[in-house]
Amino acid sequence: MSALAPERPATGPVRPRPRRPAGIGDRLTLRRAAPMIPAAVLLVLFMAGPIIYSLYLAFTDKAIRGDGASKTSFVGVSNFTDALTDGDFWNSVVLTILFTLISAVIGQNLLGLLLAVLMERANRVISFAITSIVIAAWILPEVVAGYLLYTFFAEGGSLDGILGLVGIPPQTLLFSAPIVAVSFANVWRGTAFSMLVYSAALGAIPGDVQESAAMDGAGPMRRFTSITLPLLRPALATNLMLITLQTLSVFGLIFIMTGGGPDRKSQTLPLYMYEQAFSYGQLGYGTAVALLLLLIGAAASLVYLRLLPEEEKR
Repeated sequence: MSALAPERPATGPVRPRPRRPAGIGDRLTLRRAAPMIPAAVLLVLFMAGPIIYSLYLAFTDKAIRGDGASKTSFVGVSNFTDALTDGDFWNSVVLTILFTLISAVIGQNLLGLLLAVLMERANRVISFAITSIVIAAWILPEVVAGYLLYTFFAEGGSLDGILGLVGIPPQTLLFSAPIVAVSFANVWRGTAFSMLVYSAALGAIPGDVQESAAMDGAGPMRRFTSITLPLLRPALATNLMLITLQTLSVFGLIFIMTGGGPDRKSQTLPLYMYEQAFSYGQLGYGTAVALLLLLIGAAASLVYLRLLPEEEKR
C-alpha cells in the first residue's frame, strides 16, 4: 500500500508584482528627444542668448558711438552705481511708481472690477455693448491709441471741446500734468483685461452661496464684501501682478503722447532707459537701468504673491 502524498496548500491566483511607474528619464532617449532639438535651439538663441548678452552689457561701457563702440571694457558695477546716484534716474523711478499706482493698481483694477460686477447684473444687450466698447480700446495698436489720446488731450482737442460745453476753461494736461494724462490713457486702453479676469472669476462663484446669504438677510454690499471679495482673492492677486508688470514696461503710449516731457515730467523708466541707450548711445548703462526695472517688477510680484491663499501657491 503506497503512502499518501501530502496535500499542497490551496493558493490563489498569482498576482503580478506591481511595476514601478516609469519616469520621463526612463523613456527619454536620443531618438525620441531629436524632434525637440530645434525648439531647444530656438529657446537658447532667442531667450537665453539675449538674457545672457544683456547681463554682459550691463557690466560694460558698451556704446553705439565713441570709445565704447570701438573698444568695450568691463566696468563692474559702475553702471548701477551711476544710476543709483543720478537724480534723473530717481525722478523716473518715482514717476514709474506713480504711473503704475494710478493707471494699474487703482485705475484698471478698480474700474475693471466695477465693470465686471455691473455686467453680471446687466441684461445681455447692455453687457455685450459694454464689452465691445472696452475691448475695442484694448485691441487697438499702441501707436493708434497713443495718437487718439494725444488728440483728445491736445490744445483745442476733444477734452477742451467737452469742457467748453460746461463752461470750464481749456486744460493743457499734456503740459501741466502729463503723468495724469498718460495714466488716464493707460486706464482707457488696458481696463478690458482686468474686466475679463474679474468677469471669469465672478462667473465661477457658486450662485447658491449668494442665495443663502441673501436668505440670511445680507444686503448686496454685505454679500460683496463678505463673500464675493474673499472668493476673488486669487483673481485679484493674479490680475494685479499681471497689469503691474505690463504697466511697468509701457513705452509706446507715453513716447507718442509726451515723449517723456515736458522737462521729464512723464519720463518713466522705460523712456529713461531708451534715452540713455539710444539717444545718448550708452548701451551698457541703458541695459543696467533695464535690469533695475526688472528688479522692481520682481519685487512687486513677490508682494502680490503674498496675497494668494496658501492653497493657490502649491
